[in-house]
Formats: sequence, structure tokens, C-alpha cells
Amino acid sequence: MNLLFLMTDQHRVDTLGCYGNPHVATPNLDRLAATGTRFDRFYTPTAICTPARASLLTGQAPFRHRLLANYERNVGYLEDLREDAFTFPSALKQRDYQLALIGKWHGGTSRNAASYGFDGPDLPGWHNPVDHPDYLAYLEERGLPPYRISDLVRGTTPNGNPGNLLAARLHQPVEATFEHYLATRAIEHMERYAADGRPFFLATHFFGPHLPYLVPDEYFDMYDPDLVELPPSIAETFEGKPPVQRNYSDHWTFDTIPIEVTRKLIAVYWGYVTLIDEQIGRILDRLDELGLSERTSVFFTADHGEFTGAHRLHDKGPAMYEDIYRIPGIIRVPGEQPQVRNEFVTLTDCTATILDLAGCDTGPAVDSRSLLPLVRGERPEWPGELLAEFHGHHFPYPQRMIRDDRYKLVVNPESVNELYDLHADPHELSNRYTHPELAPVRRRLMRRLYDLLRERGDNFFHWMTPMYDIGASDYDPTLSSFEKEGTSG
Repeated sequence: MNLLFLMTDQHRVDTLGCYGNPHVATPNLDRLAATGTRFDRFYTPTAICTPARASLLTGQAPFRHRLLANYERNVGYLEDLREDAFTFPSALKQRDYQLALIGKWHGGTSRNAASYGFDGPDLPGWHNPVDHPDYLAYLEERGLPPYRISDLVRGTTPNGNPGNLLAARLHQPVEATFEHYLATRAIEHMERYAADGRPFFLATHFFGPHLPYLVPDEYFDMYDPDLVELPPSIAETFEGKPPVQRNYSDHWTFDTIPIEVTRKLIAVYWGYVTLIDEQIGRILDRLDELGLSERTSVFFTADHGEFTGAHRLHDKGPAMYEDIYRIPGIIRVPGEQPQVRNEFVTLTDCTATILDLAGCDTGPAVDSRSLLPLVRGERPEWPGELLAEFHGHHFPYPQRMIRDDRYKLVVNPESVNELYDLHADPHELSNRYTHPELAPVRRRLMRRLYDLLRERGDNFFHWMTPMYDIGASDYDPTLSSFEKEGTSG
């Protein structure tokens, strides 16, 4: 079985037609979803690039693999996986797989993708490395113009300086964009691997639609800002929430940008999504042309989401909202029927699924579950809740989150905790952690989180002191959470 893994960076799930967006053109990903399994509740283990990508590589939760922050803003954590860490490419290599990773690596500093057995140009960093020799050679060979931008969009920071670059016009034709370059290199590897005949794992990791949104005029102006419905959470007041969220809003200069510019930013983000969809379409079309579709399983997902103005924020950060934790997840396995699944699954589960499809032992991917039973339409026993974690980026900021079908609890040891009723408040505007009527729900989720962290070996449970309803006098490990609480909330 060949494996084609398509991944974007900082991609909102609600920008895809197959997830309900009526305006954004994503025909190629919609086609993939219509012929495969679309997961409606697919989540990242942590909403930051390097730790999430390390979880995919290892099948381990971030607290376990310990690669906890992007190296550009590291705060004293490890910068590379431990030498003895299990990674799925090592298992595939033993099965004689050809391996390539085209695009964003962002998985460490001293070891690159080639260190784990992947072919492809070495493309480190958090955004398109437009000065990379291979990209420059690609442009020169085809007589294409170099990277150049104008019409930069920025806000103003609290100290009066220009804020981070959010978007700009890219003065290149689509054939010269980094996205087109990546798809071209992926197709070249696919053709070479097909001629060889051995099974292959080919990953294409796009750097977008991560901000700044740098796209040609065709995509910069593709969508009318008047089509944009602003996120309801733009009404965020931060009342009763961790102060870090308001501080991040100031850092990302939201309130210094006119609302019509925010609409334009979202419209440009949509254009970036369509640009990437078109490049994914080129890869999928070539897969068909080479006669490989019936022998190739295809994955599409992202490392995490993006705020684009939701909660008066941009980028991502220490706020565990659905905007950045829920991500797209599509898997097409030859011979399996198209469907939509509602189980809680994560990016980390892709690791065991890859191993399973390749005939490898899934055991070493200790925090990963193969999704093949779900893809096959089976109804296996499956957890009814989801865990996620965060460790900080610009500064240490430990967080853990548990959510079930209705409620989400976020534990912030450095600040106030959060509890959201996702049925009554789907946009997570009202923190109901201190509301008396939800005290049974709060206690149930806190104890369930405590149980699961202890079972996994995540020492974060030590933070959960009596002030969080989990003290030595309050916790009895001989009873299950539900037995002790006596309520399902």
C-alpha cells in the first residue's frame, strides 16, 4: 500500500467546502472527502507546529516526546527528539518503503527530515523559505520572477511599533509560488517512486495557509470581503478569562486594525486556501494519471488551526479554543466507502494508521490509535472524550484540556480555569467555571482529566491541587470518576 500524506499549516477547518463553507473554492479537497472518510471531530494534540509534528512523527503525546516548543521561540525545552525515540519512518524503512517529505519540516534543529530517512529538499523554518537554493534553482530553470511583496498589512503594537506582518500581495505568477514549487517537487518524487515499483510514503507539507498570507493578486482579490461573516467570537470581552488572552490580543494588534481590514484579511486567507487546494489537486490528478489511486491511501490534515480574528486574536497561542484545536481530517483508503465519522480523533492517531496500512506494529506509537476500523465503517469501542495540551511558546505556559460531547474544561495552573458549554455557547465566549449550576460538571471533568493524566504518566496532574477539586482527601483512586461523582453532567 502506498501512502500519500498531504498536510497544511495553521488551517481553519471552516474554510473547506466539505466542512460547510459556502464561499471558499476547495474542489480538490472536497473531492477527496467525497470519496473517503471525513472526520468531523479531528483535533491537534497541541496547537503549535513543532510539538504537533513531533507527535505525528512518533505517535506520542507532546509531554512524552518532550519536543514542546518551536525553536524560534523556545523557552528552555528540548530542540530535538531524543536519539532513542520511535518514529514511524524507521518502521516503514524496514518494510522497504521509499520515503519523501516535501515541504515544511519544523521538527528540530540538529536533525532534519533526511535524518529520519526522508528524501526531498531540506526546508526548515516556520514560513516559506523563499531564499532556499532549490527554490531559486526552480525559478531560474523556468524563467520565473523572484519573490517580491507589496501592500503589507500590519497593526500597531502597544508600544507604537508596527505589528507582525499579517498579509501582503505577492508579485509572482502562480507557477512561481512556493506552493506550486512544492507540488511540482512532490509530483517529481511520485513519478520516480512509481517507476521504481516499491511502496512509497510521500508527504507534502505546505507552509500555508499560515500567516502572513502572501499570495498573488489573483488570490489576494479572489474573494469579496463583503462575503465574509466575521467570527461570532469577535465579540470577545475576555471577562473572567486568563489575562494572557487579552495580552495576546494586544500583541497581535487586533484592536488597531479597522474591521474592514479584518474582513479583507479573512478573504485573503480564503484565497490562500484555494491556492493550496489547487496545488493539492495537481498532486491528486497525477496520482490518478499514474494509475496509483487504487494502491494508495491518501491523508489530508493540518498541524493546527488559526484564529483569523476569532476571539480578537491572530495566529495561535495559550488559548485552547476550537478555532485552533479542531482541524480538518480526511483519509481515503482504496475499497472503503465514503462516510463522515463523529468520534474524537487526533493528528497523533495518523501515526498508528500509517503503520497499520503499511503492515507494521502499531504498538510503539503509544499514544496513537489506528483509524482503520473507523475508515472501514466499523463501530469499535472508542473514547468519549478528547485530551489536548500546551506548554508555552514565547514563555512557559502549561495547559491541559479535556472535552466531551458537550463540555470543555481547560486547566490553567498559572491563571483561572475555563469551562465552556459547547451546546449553549459554541463560540466559547462565556467561561462558566465558577457557575454553581455547573459545579457537578466541573468536578466530573476535573476528576476524569486527573484519572487520564495519571494513566498516561503525564505529571501535570501534580498541578491539580485541592484548589482544583482534586486533593488527597477528595480523590479515591479505587473508584472511577463516575462512581465517585455520581453524576454524568
